Amino acid sequence: MKKRKRDSSINTCSDRVAVALCDVIFLLRRRRQLFPFIFSISGCILLFFVAFSLLSSPPPVTRHRFLLRRHHSSFAVDSNFKTNTAFRVPENEGTLLGDLWGSKESKFYYGCSAPSDKFHPAQVKTHPNRYLLIATSGGLNQQRTGITDAVVAAYILNATLVVPKLDQKSYWKDSSDFEEIFDVDWFISSLSRDIEIIKQLPKKKGKVLNPHNMRVPRKCSPKFYESHVLPILNKKHAIQLTKFDYRLANKLDTDLQKLRCRVNYHALKFTDPIRHIGKMLVERMRLKTKHFIALHLRFEPDMLAFSGCYYGGGDEERTVLGALRKRWKSLHASNPDKVRRHGRCPLTPEEVGLMLRALGFGSDVHLYIASGEVYGGRETLAPLKALFPNLHSKETLASKYELEPFSSFSARMAALDFIVCDESDVFVTNNNGNMARILAGRRRYFGHKPTIRPNAKKLYKLFVDRNNMTWEEFASKVRTNQIGFMGEPNEVKPGRGEFHENPAACICEDSEAKARELLTPQNQTLGNHRKVDTHGSEAEDHLNDNDLDWSDMDYIDNGYTLQDKK
Repeated sequence: MKKRKRDSSINTCSDRVAVALCDVIFLLRRRRQLFPFIFSISGCILLFFVAFSLLSSPPPVTRHRFLLRRHHSSFAVDSNFKTNTAFRVPENEGTLLGDLWGSKESKFYYGCSAPSDKFHPAQVKTHPNRYLLIATSGGLNQQRTGITDAVVAAYILNATLVVPKLDQKSYWKDSSDFEEIFDVDWFISSLSRDIEIIKQLPKKKGKVLNPHNMRVPRKCSPKFYESHVLPILNKKHAIQLTKFDYRLANKLDTDLQKLRCRVNYHALKFTDPIRHIGKMLVERMRLKTKHFIALHLRFEPDMLAFSGCYYGGGDEERTVLGALRKRWKSLHASNPDKVRRHGRCPLTPEEVGLMLRALGFGSDVHLYIASGEVYGGRETLAPLKALFPNLHSKETLASKYELEPFSSFSARMAALDFIVCDESDVFVTNNNGNMARILAGRRRYFGHKPTIRPNAKKLYKLFVDRNNMTWEEFASKVRTNQIGFMGEPNEVKPGRGEFHENPAACICEDSEAKARELLTPQNQTLGNHRKVDTHGSEAEDHLNDNDLDWSDMDYIDNGYTLQDKK
């Protein structure tokens, strides 16, 4: 009995195991059919969570917060940053289109300032008893415009010019005399065929002539000099024109314009010590790189105060710049947002860097910074240095000992920057002030070396919205907006704009060589990405004579207000 029970229990157990095995095999067969369905459901759930995580990430910051507070850059460079923003600056991007270091059309244009046969030499027209003196105003380059126009005014008045007095009382408090900045003997000799120039007034009956002081309106015509100044000059024999800056019309006849060019581009030569150190700075830049960019950053506190712009520094920035703004007694209050929309604010160092990278300059390019004390210091320059690590200045290229004879004189330090900017392969200006204008015109006159002026009005929208687009979209729009602002020949119609920036009367075209070049098949691509409509481009908006430009900021501390412009 016991054996039968044991056998039956074993059989029952065997049956149960068999049933269980059959159930497992059945379930496994069913699962094989369910695997594709389960896999599809799991994939959909995973994609949903990925999309939700991307959409829920916080938007990128677009406001500038680098002045008077700790800076956190709003862009990403591939090698240093790991962010989710679509706006990612390439680590090193070379030239995208064309040759950014030169213009293919520049070889067809050259400076020409020789006088015509109608221009009477000094020996024929100078009156023996007429002496003109001027007192310049403003910084170095504003005074340069006054000196240039003084020579033309002396020619109009048939007078002998006394070597001009430089401004030693304005904001810069520079005590330098003319002969400490410019080679005075070269100035006199190089213009000897145009006008008579002497170093000081002669004595009459044992006494030095006492000049009569007067001031002429800004941008007055030659007829005004003949009708209002000449009668007094004939009576007094010596006249000193005070605050002499932009006191002659922008548009003159061709011979007078060419005289301006002979003064500005040939007669005004810096002294040997200034030229020596300037040349040394250029040579040290050339030892570092074949090509370099000179950037006139113009981001000093006085510049920002004058512009009336706001850069995100909060109440502290408003207080500091507001106090500086009071130097211009009649400068009206401005709407910072409106000023920026109209392109009247200097770009931030970060924005300048982004513009240059978008144009095709790689991070390995060397930049020379021509600037005084930058507002915000190193923190302000940090984003620019992230884009272009190779930043230089006269202080980094030369020792304190080498700069010691110049460091206490703002005009001499500005002259050093002027030389390096003039010799650079590409000059970038961040405003439309005196140095920017004079250098732009000078570079046109001596071979149309590239001069880049930011189209700030158009670029403003791009900088505000840049984190809502990819880098490729941003760069493409920058290149489009900069057409007409790259220093190409014929960007601006002759006669338009301020003469010192666009000295069209002093630039000639070799039309035959240009025609021959255009006929060759390999030059069919001459119209590169920077070629513009020579019958007028939007670049002319940047050169409007009626604009209140940044050169006006030089009128400070001497009782002169912007109302005097009327």
